[in-house]
Amino acid sequence: MRRSSSPANGIFATGIAAVALLVLLVGCANEATVAADPEPLVDRPPGFPEQIYPADNQPTPERVALGKRLFYDVRMSANLDVSCATCHDQSKAFTDGLPLSKGTAGRIGARNAPSLANVGYLPVFMREGGVPTLEMQILAPIQEHAEFDMEAPLLAQRLAQDSTLQAMSRLAYGRDLDIWVVTRAIASFERTLVSGRSRADLDQLTDDERRGRNIFLSAGCATCHGGPLYSDNRLACNGLLEKYSDRGRARLTNLPSDEAVFRVPSLRNVGLTAPYLHNGSVSSLREVIDLYNRGGYPHPNKDTSLRPLGLTVLDCASLEAFLRALTDDRFTTNPRFRP
Repeated sequence: MRRSSSPANGIFATGIAAVALLVLLVGCANEATVAADPEPLVDRPPGFPEQIYPADNQPTPERVALGKRLFYDVRMSANLDVSCATCHDQSKAFTDGLPLSKGTAGRIGARNAPSLANVGYLPVFMREGGVPTLEMQILAPIQEHAEFDMEAPLLAQRLAQDSTLQAMSRLAYGRDLDIWVVTRAIASFERTLVSGRSRADLDQLTDDERRGRNIFLSAGCATCHGGPLYSDNRLACNGLLEKYSDRGRARLTNLPSDEAVFRVPSLRNVGLTAPYLHNGSVSSLREVIDLYNRGGYPHPNKDTSLRPLGLTVLDCASLEAFLRALTDDRFTTNPRFRP
């Protein structure tokens, strides 16, 4: 796919309630009909690069508005009981707080729901890095039995019966609503879910949190969790479990070297995204820190940079305090992300 980079500026569409209003917005140049928003469509915090968008899916207010509507729509699921937002709750940094996520009809999935914060920056998707684009990733929960359990063509037919969605689709993409539109609109909304304005970013840390930041850097945590995303997005084995029932990337490649290999998660908003690891088996942030401090467990694929840290109890407490300072309250309360 040819890709291009361009800033996404403009006025954020706060909502379109009826087809008549949509037609009015298309045909009328009167700016008084659109509520002005002082923020850019896609936030770019200090130190963040520009997002790179597909040439056929540059974010626009109309595309984001349609995507948000679909993100919160339970008609996405076979039994009309769950939406994208069911597993990706804004107040939990777009996770769900469950060890394993629940899909339609209460079916239990195989993994913990990852945060959608800064998902537009990811080079690959799914925990094993098996999907190359955000648009393609959206097809996975749609068709997964334990998530939405829908066939993509049937989902498109269901949603296309909604005249408002049809009007929004034509406004956003110049075509009737189909699965191509559904995946691209949701991706457009998800690319607006940018988090980069925590107290740590604003250098508003307490003395203990500053001490924790120094420990974070000196202990080598930033080797895997550096940069503005607090992740290098590599695929690696952290060795934090004695046994891995989930094969990780080996599910795709069947290579022994890919057993228990997963994408390195971001630490942004990590204080809100418990429980931890791909299977939600670690309940608290302090427990994660303690596991790393002990060096985890032996595994043939364990990343060679991981070793016992030798931190004291006070060190671990300060490190936890710093990690909690990565919580971005602006992100978790921003009304632009609500239905």
